[in-house]
Amino acid sequence: MHIGKYSFEDFCEAVQRFHGSPAPGVLIGGYMVELARHSLPEGVLFEALCETRVCLPDAVQLLTPCTYGNGRVRVIHVGRFALTLYDKTTGEGARAFVDAGKLSAWPQIRAWFMMEKPKSEQDGKQLLAEICDAGRSILGVVPVMIELDRLGLKKIGPVMRCQVCGETYPASDGEVCGGCIGKLPYVKEVWAGTVG
Repeated sequence: MHIGKYSFEDFCEAVQRFHGSPAPGVLIGGYMVELARHSLPEGVLFEALCETRVCLPDAVQLLTPCTYGNGRVRVIHVGRFALTLYDKTTGEGARAFVDAGKLSAWPQIRAWFMMEKPKSEQDGKQLLAEICDAGRSILGVVPVMIELDRLGLKKIGPVMRCQVCGETYPASDGEVCGGCIGKLPYVKEVWAGTVG
């Protein structure tokens, strides 16, 4: 079974290069992306919403034109291993998820997904073999409608230089950038912006 243009083995290699390891979550996420994409009408310009920040955004970026950089991948972290591909103009989409009720036939996937064993006790090779064999059979997909207004999409708009650090930022944020009012986790004694 293919994942996008990849065989399972080739996708494992692509995931290794992009993610740093052939992570089970990205591999299963690949099947989820394909299932959701095939549930959309042909030729629709879609965006992605991931319900976890773990693994799924990488699967989306590897297999679709949606990336963080182009603003077409969004993460609303509610901790559910699910993703939605949706028409960017209408909000109509398909939500793919791991169906925990289908995992009984796949003990390694179940142990990994339900966190029944620590990673050190999991059989990584057997887990990958089960993911390859299970493919889409452990997934569910449902049609959904995204309320596009709730995504908080906004253009950056005009920019200005911060009075404190001198870096540019969206003018709509106020007189001083978010970094200088403490929105970033930098220790002020170590890093201090300078107006240049």
